[in-house]
Amino acid sequence: MAGKIAKADVTIVGGGIVGLCLAGFLAEEGRDVVLVDNGQIGGSNANAGSLHVQMQSRFMRLYPENVPGMERQLHLYPKAVRFWQEFERKLGADFELKKKGGLMVAENADQLDFLRRKAERERQLGLEVEILEEPELRRLAPYLGPAAFGAELCLDEGKLNPLRCNAAIRKWILGLGVRIIDGENVEDASRDQQRFVVATDKGSRIESGALVLAAAVGTQKIAQRFGVNVPTRAEPLHMNITEPTTPMIEHLVQHADRMITLKQFSTGQIVIGGGWPADLAGDREHPTVRLDSMIANATLACHIAPVIGPLRIIRTWAGINTSVDGKGVLGPIPSVPGLFFAVPGDAGYTLGPLSARMVADMVVDRNPGEDMEDYRPERFAA
Repeated sequence: MAGKIAKADVTIVGGGIVGLCLAGFLAEEGRDVVLVDNGQIGGSNANAGSLHVQMQSRFMRLYPENVPGMERQLHLYPKAVRFWQEFERKLGADFELKKKGGLMVAENADQLDFLRRKAERERQLGLEVEILEEPELRRLAPYLGPAAFGAELCLDEGKLNPLRCNAAIRKWILGLGVRIIDGENVEDASRDQQRFVVATDKGSRIESGALVLAAAVGTQKIAQRFGVNVPTRAEPLHMNITEPTTPMIEHLVQHADRMITLKQFSTGQIVIGGGWPADLAGDREHPTVRLDSMIANATLACHIAPVIGPLRIIRTWAGINTSVDGKGVLGPIPSVPGLFFAVPGDAGYTLGPLSARMVADMVVDRNPGEDMEDYRPERFAA
C-alpha cells in the first residue's frame, strides 16, 4: 500500500495493543479503518506480559509527582484485567492468560511497613489486597528464597503471553477488513476542510474524518502539529527470558523496594524484568539492551528466587514504557474536532484493550461507561 492514497472513516496512528484493539472495535462498529504503524520496537511488541493492578513501588519511587494521578486511575486496573479475560473469550483465542495473583515482596520490616501503608491506601481506593507474613508467604510461594520477609498479595494480578495476544488480535482485525500500513513513519498530519490528512515517509497518504493518536511516546510529536501538548516520556527498559523449566512460579512477583518482576509462561520459560534501564540507540532511537542491566536484573532475580539460579538466559531484549502524569490521555480534544487520543497510563499493556474500548466508544459518540474528566487531553494546555 506504500505510496498510495487511501480514504477511510478513521485513521489510527500506532499499531501497539491500543491501536490494534481500537481498529478492531471501530471496524465492528462499521467504520472503515486504516492503521498506520512505523514497525519499530516499542511497548506492545516488546512487552513482558505482566497484568498489573496494585501500585508499582518502582513508579512510586521514581515518579512521586505521578502518584496522585496513579491513584485517580487505580480503579481501572482490576477492570482492565477483567476486560482482558472477556476479550480472550470474545476472540476465541488462547492468550495464556492466568490470573493467579501478584506478590510484592519485602525483605525486611521497613519494606513490609511500606507495603502495609500502601495496601491501606489501595484498599481505600477499592483494591482487594492483603499483607502476608513470612510463614504464610512461604506456604503460598515456596519458590521464594530466604530473602523474602513478607509480601503484599493482590489476587487480581496476572500474566499473559503477549506474542500470542498480539498475533491473535492482528488476525482478528484483518478479518474485519482493517487496512494496515506497516513500516511507515508519519511524516505529516494536518486537518483540511473537515478531513484529516496523514502522510508517511514512504509516500502513503490517508484522508479520513477522524484521527486517533495511539502512538505511545510518538504521540507528542504528532500532536504538536495540531497545536496540542501531550508530554509523553519514553522509558526504555531491559528484559531477560530463561530456558524452559518445570512449573514453579504461579504469581506475578515484584519487589517493595527494588526493580524486579518475575513470571513464568506456560512454555516453562521465566521472564525477568522490572524496570532495569535500557538505551535508545542510533538515529531511530532503537531500544537496546545494556550489559549492566542484564547482570543486575538476573542477580536480583536469583536473590529473590534462588531456585532459578541454574537456568540459562536464552534471550534479552528492550522495550519502551510510556509515561505521562500517572493517568491516561484518552478521548477527544475540543480545539481540534475529530482528533482523539489513546495513550493509557503506566502499565499501558494492562490498560490497553480497556482504554481502546473507551476511546472507540467516544469516537462513535457512545458513553464509555466511565467519567473521562481525569483523562482529558486538554489538561496539559496550561
